[in-house]
Amino acid sequence: MVLHKPENKHVLKAFDLSGKVAAVTGGARGIGLEVSRGLAEAGANVAIIYSSSKHAEATAAEIAQANNVKCQAYQSEVKDSAAIEATLQQIAKDFGKLDIVVGNAGIASHHPAEDYTNEQWSEIMKVNLDGAFYTAQAAAGIFKAQGHGNLIFTASVSAILVNVPQKQAAYNASKAGLVQLARCLSVEWVDFCRVNCVSPGFIATDMLSVHPEEWRKQWFEMIPARRLCDPYELKGAYVFLASDASSYMTGGNLVIDGAYTLP
Repeated sequence: MVLHKPENKHVLKAFDLSGKVAAVTGGARGIGLEVSRGLAEAGANVAIIYSSSKHAEATAAEIAQANNVKCQAYQSEVKDSAAIEATLQQIAKDFGKLDIVVGNAGIASHHPAEDYTNEQWSEIMKVNLDGAFYTAQAAAGIFKAQGHGNLIFTASVSAILVNVPQKQAAYNASKAGLVQLARCLSVEWVDFCRVNCVSPGFIATDMLSVHPEEWRKQWFEMIPARRLCDPYELKGAYVFLASDASSYMTGGNLVIDGAYTLP
């Protein structure tokens, strides 16, 4: 059914994910970890997909115990289409279904555009864009068979502006491509799947902590909110998009950036 119309219910019930099954790529740390927690806190059973985390199993156990839900960790690689497809199929088998997939895995690097090597450019695209598509494609096979599904991408404000002072043309291009990909898929798959993006601004994760202090100082001066966002401040947006509270929303891009993109 096109944009399945849920029953009219109390607004808090609309956000309830009890009985839903969600999978989150890059779900063991940073934004993905808080998304995994948020979905579990809303009642969903959660599969955390990770590539290299040493603590994913323990993290999954902690989330399961804290929220009285099922939570398991799965090691996979979004760059490998066969691997991520097999992983999502296994999750659907283990949990009995798959309602929500969050394509959150991503990497960043910083080089002047003229200095990118082929390998540096390709690696960004393989994870951020190709990997997101492979994840979406694998999810779509499951969603189409079920007749329903919900796909959420983690994009970035880098999709809609040029960051300074860091030079990251590949990252920006990959995220801009991801937002457009989501728009395309939202139309193509409207009969069985909603597709939306979250575009965070500067988030206090390990990805930012490695940057020079002068960069961070400049960012603070450019952000009207005058602070970074804590990852947990994003989880409500993902719960909204994963739930019936956003039942008529598809092809959207939620920008959450402390007004960074506005001035």
